[in-house]
Amino acid sequence: MSRNDRTTDIQRTALVVGGTGPSGPHVIRGLVERGYRVSMMHTGRHEEPSNPADIEHIHTDPFDRERVLEALGDREFDVAVVMYGRLRDLAPLLKGRVGRFVSVGGFPAHKGFGDPGGQPTGGLKVPGRESGERSSATEGNRKIQHIVRSEDAVFAAHPEAFHFRFPVIYGPRQLMAREWLLVRRVLDGRKRLILPDGGATLLTIAYSGNAAEALLCAVDQPDNANHGVYNVCDEWTPTLRQWATIVGEALDHEFEFIDMPADLSHVSRPLLSMNDTHHRLFPMDKAIHRLGYRDAVPVEQALAETARWLLHNPPADDSVDMGDRFDYAGEDALIDAWLQARASLAPLAAAIEAEGVLGVRYAPGFDEGAEGWALLRRS
Repeated sequence: MSRNDRTTDIQRTALVVGGTGPSGPHVIRGLVERGYRVSMMHTGRHEEPSNPADIEHIHTDPFDRERVLEALGDREFDVAVVMYGRLRDLAPLLKGRVGRFVSVGGFPAHKGFGDPGGQPTGGLKVPGRESGERSSATEGNRKIQHIVRSEDAVFAAHPEAFHFRFPVIYGPRQLMAREWLLVRRVLDGRKRLILPDGGATLLTIAYSGNAAEALLCAVDQPDNANHGVYNVCDEWTPTLRQWATIVGEALDHEFEFIDMPADLSHVSRPLLSMNDTHHRLFPMDKAIHRLGYRDAVPVEQALAETARWLLHNPPADDSVDMGDRFDYAGEDALIDAWLQARASLAPLAAAIEAEGVLGVRYAPGFDEGAEGWALLRRS
């Protein structure tokens, strides 16, 4: 009988490496609710008060293999959820010690994540599937190489592992508070907001509670069924414009969006947390269909809760500004110059306007009239 098939009279055990980050407490509470006796391995430098009081704390350095071995001794666990630390070392170290291995990596394992414009098609394939090509473990950015090598180490030691690729995680206590860039503007009474390329960019993100829910879906799988690599994200991905709209509405604030070409709007790049406006869309359809995943918290509610939390818990320093200078005078000068330039081009655009107007039969105001199903309507 495997560890995962133990009878209910023996309490199941779970090891969580990490547990103090944005998604960790959600995972720990989920394990406790499922009847697991949880041991949480972390440095001990930070304790999260929302974690259950009766869990075991194993204080050590997850980056130090020898210290981890000393801390664990000969213990075994039904489940290990490795969310933090040196995954390449911890995966082989836990070989044979756990019945189910659940690990967290990152989206940059998808080939082209760091340089979409350099791909043969001029961008990433949308949507990006888990079955798509991976980045190289020997070429390019060293950080990405490490992410790919970690995936290899996981499956070399645990062929039936569940490995989850995390995107940017948002929610209370998030590490990269992208929403703060909007919340601060609300606090400053700032209305005008520059959106590169109309704010149409799709950047996959995940609420901390939803990311934890994905890991718990793997914990619930019998006999390691449906193991493999999984993308993690919310069930739908808002565009940059939708994201800013939802955050603004949550704080009773209406932004005036200024659409501007990306090559002129570098000042707004921190809103993207990327250096370009390419789509990075990696849905978790696989987890929905194979693991039964559904969002624990809807996107609109999750973003609203995040914004309100940041409103009452502003960052203590500028480390989360991600390069945003909040230079409103500079932004206004750029906006005014852009609006003037656009207005000066309007007569030229009108002069060379197409002879007809493309009509979409399902668009508001479209009237077939005597023209039947013709789509190209000429003056």
